[in-house]
Amino acid sequence: MGFEFIEGNEAIARGAIAAGCDFYASYPITPASSILHFMNEHVPEAGGLVIQAEDEIASMGFCLGASMAGRKVLTATSGPGISLYSENIGLAIMGETPLVIVNIQRQGPATGSATKGAEGDIQFTRWVTSGGLPVIALSPATVEEAYKLTYIAFNFSEWLRTPVFIMGSKETGVTKEAADLESIELPPRIDRKRVKSGLDEYLPHQFDSIEEVPAFSEFGGEYIARYTTSTHDKTAYLVTKPDVIQHMLDHYAAKIDSAVDELSLYKADYQDGADTLVISYGITSRSVEVAIRKAREQGRKISSLVLQTLWPVPEKVIKAAMNGIKKIVVPEMNMGQYLIEIERLAPPGIDIVPVLKMNTTLVTPDEIINEGGLL
Repeated sequence: MGFEFIEGNEAIARGAIAAGCDFYASYPITPASSILHFMNEHVPEAGGLVIQAEDEIASMGFCLGASMAGRKVLTATSGPGISLYSENIGLAIMGETPLVIVNIQRQGPATGSATKGAEGDIQFTRWVTSGGLPVIALSPATVEEAYKLTYIAFNFSEWLRTPVFIMGSKETGVTKEAADLESIELPPRIDRKRVKSGLDEYLPHQFDSIEEVPAFSEFGGEYIARYTTSTHDKTAYLVTKPDVIQHMLDHYAAKIDSAVDELSLYKADYQDGADTLVISYGITSRSVEVAIRKAREQGRKISSLVLQTLWPVPEKVIKAAMNGIKKIVVPEMNMGQYLIEIERLAPPGIDIVPVLKMNTTLVTPDEIINEGGLL
C-alpha cells in the first residue's frame, strides 16, 4: 500500500489488529473516540467483537471478562476515563489479566480542556490503582511508533499476563501524517502460554519461581478458572495468611521487574564529546529533535535519549546515557512528572534543567533551546 496519510489513533487500532486483537470495548471520549470508530468498522468483519459501553467502568468490566475468556483485548480512553478504569485495572493486576489500555492524554485535571493537549497522566498511570504494584507503559511519538508500540504492547501483555498502557496524546492521536505501516518490521507475535490438557489439578496462579508467569486457562475451558478481586493464593481462593499474601504480591512485581531489560525501549542519538543530554518522550521528543539539530548546526555537542518505555523505568539505559554528562535537559508537557525519575537517578553534580509547559500548547524547539541553554 505504501505511504498513507493517517492519524495516530488509526495506527493504534491497526497495530492492535495486527497483534491479533479480537475484542474492543470503550466509552467515547475526546480525543480517543476515533479508535472506537475504527475498531467498530474493522474488528467485527474479522470475527471479533466491539462494544460501545454505557460508561468507562462497564468498558473495563467487559474487557476483563473477554480477556479471561481468551480474547486479545484493547480499550481506549483519556485521563478522566482512566480515573474510572482504576479499580478494574487493579483487578487486572490481581487476576493476571492481559489487556492493552490506551490513554490518549488531554489537558487536565478533571475535565480540563477536553480538546487540548498535554502529557499530564505520566505519574497517574504509574500509580493508577491501589497497591502501588508495577505497571508497563509505552509512549509513542509518531504515527508509525503508535502502530508498532501498540503491537509490542500486546506482546508484553500476553507474555507477562498484565495490563499494558499506551500513553498517547491529543497531538499523536488525532494529528495525521504520512506513514508506511506495511514497511514497519514487527517482532514475532506472542500469545499467552496456555495450560496443558489433562492435568490432575489446575491452579490459576501456578508458579514455581517468583518471576514465572502462570499458564492461562480461559473461562469455559477444560479447567475451572477461578477469579477474584481479593487477595488470594495460587488456587485463586481468598486468603488472609500474611506470608501467602506477601508471596503473591512479590510475584506480581517480580515478573515485571525481572523483565525490565526486555521491556526497555528507547531511541538514542549520542554524540561523542557531548556534555549535555536531553531526555524526552512522546510528542515533545519531536521538538527535541529539531532543537538538537539547530544546536548542532551552531557547533554544540548534545546527546539525546528518547524513552519509549516509561514504566518500568529503564534505569540502566538512563544511567548509561548520563556517563560523562554535566547537564541534563528534561522537557515535558506537564509540571515535571518524569523529571522526578531523572533527578532520582542522576549522580551528584549534574545540572538538571526542566523545560515545563502545561498551557495546552506544545513545547517548541526554541523553548527547549532557550530555557534549556542549548546554545
